[in-house]
Amino acid sequence: MSKEERSPSGGGGGLYIHIPFCKQACHYCDFHFSTNLKKKVEMLEALSKELVLRKAEFSEEVVETIYFGGGTPSVLNTSEILKLVHTIYENYEVVPDAEITLEANPDDLSESKINELAQGPINRLSIGIQSFYEEDLKLMNRAHNALEAELCIREAKKRFNNISIDLIYGIPNMSNERWKSNIEKALSFKIPHISSYALTVEPKTALAKFVEKGLIAPVRDEVAQEHFNILNETLTSMGYAGYEISNFARPGYFSKNNSAYWQQKKYLGIGPSAHSFDGDRRGWNINNNSNYIKAISDGKLPMEVEVLSKTDKYNEYIMTGLRTIWGVSFSRIAAEFGEKYEEYLRLQAEKYVQEHLLYLDNGNLLTTKKGKFLADGIAADLFMLNL
Repeated sequence: MSKEERSPSGGGGGLYIHIPFCKQACHYCDFHFSTNLKKKVEMLEALSKELVLRKAEFSEEVVETIYFGGGTPSVLNTSEILKLVHTIYENYEVVPDAEITLEANPDDLSESKINELAQGPINRLSIGIQSFYEEDLKLMNRAHNALEAELCIREAKKRFNNISIDLIYGIPNMSNERWKSNIEKALSFKIPHISSYALTVEPKTALAKFVEKGLIAPVRDEVAQEHFNILNETLTSMGYAGYEISNFARPGYFSKNNSAYWQQKKYLGIGPSAHSFDGDRRGWNINNNSNYIKAISDGKLPMEVEVLSKTDKYNEYIMTGLRTIWGVSFSRIAAEFGEKYEEYLRLQAEKYVQEHLLYLDNGNLLTTKKGKFLADGIAADLFMLNL
């Protein structure tokens, strides 16, 4: 693991471009998207215009990462993606070795599409596999099938070195054996980066309705925790570093984009529902495509902004830090927030250290193997509520 991967570094920031379109709605998804692509042209024009309108916010920054998320960015054709990248390069200073990631679904990654993408500036693919089993994909209402999941990885590996795949665990009726098989299948392709998340039942999703009606078995936390432990043990034994609870990578393949979020670097979120952060403020765009397009066409930014207090910043650092291999630095707490915050953190953390859920290493507070899956709950208990 390189020194850069071991600890946060200063410097530039990132751009996140939200493409709010999907072919179909996955049953578990509560992200902002539309399956109606009629306004795609207007949306792309609005995204380009927002990039121009907000370039002053990055006038003193260099762009280190560009991330196309969604939604499903791979529903765009290559020329549409390239036009957005061109707008970025025209209006922002971008480092020569910028990490440029495109989220993609297997059903979009034909051989010809992969070849087109490989000839442009996109240098990293994040592929939404989710599972290599047909029954899981059908339960989640994914647009691809198990065969497409495997074929797209084989084709992508011919043209791209830097590939990540997503896998979901804790799926109802998914046995430990099937989950292990999913991980082993991913490892067989020698994918350098794997992001893996527990299936959650979000309000107002189709999955929530199916569970409520008894059509799908409830998602069980104890199963998800067992699957997470299997994931963590298997990938670390194969040389992957769990640099963040949901992200595992071989040396040299930590996602710069993901790391920037967890290390609290500055980023601009472009597009409807996209979030931004500059160290002192958080902003989020309206999550309505039509209203977003209209506002941007009128030269207005449809964004709400929250100014973060010292306590807000402390709480965010605790939340993000505990999810990573870098942990939470007591010296940083003292320097940035003051001795009262450091004393409070030491006092609150003590019981978790005694329970072997947290441990101290060289002045940093980190989660143990047992504590990783519980990190968000532990962090919430370490939050400062009043000071």
